[in-house]
Amino acid sequence: MTLQQLVYFLAVARTRHFTKAAEEVRVAQPSLSKQIHALEKELGAELFSRARGNITLTPAGEALLPVAGRILSDVDTARLEVAELVGLKRGRVRVGATPSLCGSLFADVIKRYHDAYPGIRVAVTESGSRDLVQALEAGELDLALVIVSPADSHRALTVVPVLREELVVASAQPLGVDRMRLTDLENHPLVMFRPGYDLRETTLAACRSAGFEPQFAVEGGEMDAVLRFVEVGLGVAIVPSTVLAARSLHGTPLAPSTTRTVGLAHRTDVAPTTAARAFQSVLLGFLRGAEMPSGVHLTTP
Repeated sequence: MTLQQLVYFLAVARTRHFTKAAEEVRVAQPSLSKQIHALEKELGAELFSRARGNITLTPAGEALLPVAGRILSDVDTARLEVAELVGLKRGRVRVGATPSLCGSLFADVIKRYHDAYPGIRVAVTESGSRDLVQALEAGELDLALVIVSPADSHRALTVVPVLREELVVASAQPLGVDRMRLTDLENHPLVMFRPGYDLRETTLAACRSAGFEPQFAVEGGEMDAVLRFVEVGLGVAIVPSTVLAARSLHGTPLAPSTTRTVGLAHRTDVAPTTAARAFQSVLLGFLRGAEMPSGVHLTTP
């Protein structure tokens, strides 16, 4: 098995077409097909079903797909690590954060990092925590700020808690109470995030623990869409207090007070690159010296 064969395999898996895959990786189609056949022979199983020109992954191909992606990602990381040994003058770091942090703290951290290491390219992924965890495990990110949940076991990741965020009930109009109990949400339609957001699972679990199944006004949105849906009065949503700063929304604290812990995570089996370690240092240094937004509390020493 060679790295080139894995590149060809991923190209065919992505395009579902041998000719298009060959064009993508800039190789003659017969050469690509020959390498795929050699890989299948090496593994002792067909990777693609080629019935009537319809290319689909076989069970063996489905099993190889995430592994091949991680292998090539790790090879790319190794190349960058060697390049960075010249003194962090060039390279790349791939970082992720939840929308609440991208909209509040992350921009300042990236600015400070860019000022210190202008030759390092920063690639940012903004997504729900569960999606970020999957991206880390797949080798698609070097570091990410994710939600620490006792119910989850991220054995593939090393997670260091750094922040606590207060959760509030966002609404277009004041709800008429200083604090809202979870049971009160039974009488309010909810605007719900798409799957992949930790806030979705947290809200559903909390409502069910309180003894009721929440009613949805609309579901499937990203953070900006959810807040806009709340603004026009479609329903309420449980969100971090920090995302309301630039919105014409009201935030009602929950009773009892509810927070979530944010941790800085990376893969346990792959040491962070020099650029990633530098980013972690800049991030932690910034958090220790910054004035935290309302509702955000530092947990790292």
